[in-house]
Amino acid sequence: MRAALLLLLALSACGQAERLSRVGRAPDMSPVTNPTEDPRWRPVTMPMPAPQEAPPLNNSLWRPGSSTFLRDQRAAQVGDLLTILVSIQDTAQLQNRTQRSRNGTEAMGVPNMFGLETQAGRLLPRGANPAALINTNGTGASDGNGTVNRQEQVTLRLAATVSQALPNGNMVVMGRQEVRVNNELRELAVQGVVRPQDIASDNTIRHDRLAEARISYGGRGSLSDLQQPRLGQQLIDILSPF
Repeated sequence: MRAALLLLLALSACGQAERLSRVGRAPDMSPVTNPTEDPRWRPVTMPMPAPQEAPPLNNSLWRPGSSTFLRDQRAAQVGDLLTILVSIQDTAQLQNRTQRSRNGTEAMGVPNMFGLETQAGRLLPRGANPAALINTNGTGASDGNGTVNRQEQVTLRLAATVSQALPNGNMVVMGRQEVRVNNELRELAVQGVVRPQDIASDNTIRHDRLAEARISYGGRGSLSDLQQPRLGQQLIDILSPF
């Protein structure tokens, strides 16, 4: 327990040191790098169909997947760019109530047992009545009521890069965007798997066409720091059993 507490304090000290190092200046933007070179990056593995040979297309001017006779401008290879249109409007309303009640009464005694009740009195404390040895009762009640009412709306456009081409033709796309206004840095991130058929002719795709979609919209800076509870309060919330 002591080692865990010391480790938590060390990690919090590192976080505080990072915040102290940028006092008086805006948060630093992340450098533009290759996402596949990130140590946390892992290639995506999806269920693949059996390989099939493409039919011959001799003397044909049309290519499968092409939207024009000249060249398809849609993303098709690793490194190509496409625009992801995110428009999330979610509404959820839940209401649950649970009521529970229980009553119990138990009584036990030995008024007559082959005449041995008189002998049992010698083993019991003075004044004990064998006819009323145990008499218990209990009452329990529980009433829980919960309500959830959420409304979320996110609308944005984000350019993403094809980071991986799967054997069945689907593509893994990853996109990040950072916008700094004064001392607040807004971070947007989108990741998912797309089908070439779902990409529109203007090289855009809706977010609901992304499989395994991961969409993140957050930020860091002075305003985000104020919205976070203090480290001591977080520690109490984790360790307090009440």
